[in-house]
Amino acid sequence: MKNLSALQSACIFILFLTIAFNTQNISAQGCVAIKGNATSCMSIHPDSTNVSGWQFASSGRYFRSFRHFSGTEENKDRLVQKTEVINYTSVFNLSLTRILNNRWSVMVDLPISNNVRSSLYEHGLVNGTYVKRERHSTSSFGIGDIRFAAYRWMLDPAKSTKGNIQLGLGIKLPTGDYDYKDYFYNVGPNGTKELRTVDQSIQLGDGGTGFTFELNTFYNFIENFGVYGNFYYLINPREQNGTRTYRETIASRLANEAIMSVPDQYMFRAGFNYSVNQIKGLSLAAGARLEGIPVYDLVGGSGDFRRPGYIWSVEPSVNYEYKKVVLFASVPFAVVRNRTQSVTDKENSVTTGTHVQGDAAFADYTINIGISTRF
Repeated sequence: MKNLSALQSACIFILFLTIAFNTQNISAQGCVAIKGNATSCMSIHPDSTNVSGWQFASSGRYFRSFRHFSGTEENKDRLVQKTEVINYTSVFNLSLTRILNNRWSVMVDLPISNNVRSSLYEHGLVNGTYVKRERHSTSSFGIGDIRFAAYRWMLDPAKSTKGNIQLGLGIKLPTGDYDYKDYFYNVGPNGTKELRTVDQSIQLGDGGTGFTFELNTFYNFIENFGVYGNFYYLINPREQNGTRTYRETIASRLANEAIMSVPDQYMFRAGFNYSVNQIKGLSLAAGARLEGIPVYDLVGGSGDFRRPGYIWSVEPSVNYEYKKVVLFASVPFAVVRNRTQSVTDKENSVTTGTHVQGDAAFADYTINIGISTRF
């Protein structure tokens, strides 16, 4: 998987969805590592129905992150000097839902990730000194953290036909490799390559057992026009997973970032949707999307290494339903990108007496696409 171009990664993404197409629906990015489980919040959860059954969904997202931000300010010199870090990320989610009745459903979600990270600063640094600085790539591929969840429509679907609220609670298991390794060049004795842990942004999992909370809601003003909202939050009580970052080899001030943190993550979507009367089954939507990693976790410690931050995006989407099959696609375009100051940044600011704030690479847009079917 090494040295894949953006086109090759996109082809793998399309190939995977083509295979999964035969099987029905869907309703963070870059160095700010939003893992695959957050994409499940994009799924269209089972409609209120009295018919029990199964629903299988295959969804995916692709993005290329390369614009570096510290706070909300872009470091444009990185592109001019060609020192930017470039992440190519494709995440595929396979989910199986059992609809128990018109109120309850349960779901299992499996993410599969393919990542390639191209960088200059990670290759050629020996004991804090660049001996042979060259751009190389590291990669990771495999399953991520599996999640189980249960959902309930809070209002009686038979009576609340114009709007409803669905709550979901789940558990995320540390099934994804959080110590994935690849070769880094010109970093060993005499400039040799070494097998090291890849960057946190392309690790397959985070190493923590987490708990998820979801809220999905809609309200129709008229038959074919309404609003929607989705909220997802992952609580990771574990503070750090013991995986080495090698950041202490870059500078002594990064010694407190030597181990990877296990951060919380979140996503929020809201907007308007419109059903096209002239084309049966077609609906369009437009709204705002927020996703990110907080500076402080809700439960447990927040130290060690993480890149906290968030992305606000404008998200147009299209949805098409034919019989038991639903197709979905959206392309969120980033309008605000903010790499916030981490706990270790704040500690270093106190220690050095100067403001310290790391940067992170973000994408301009992401591509989300999916299909689901009931049976």
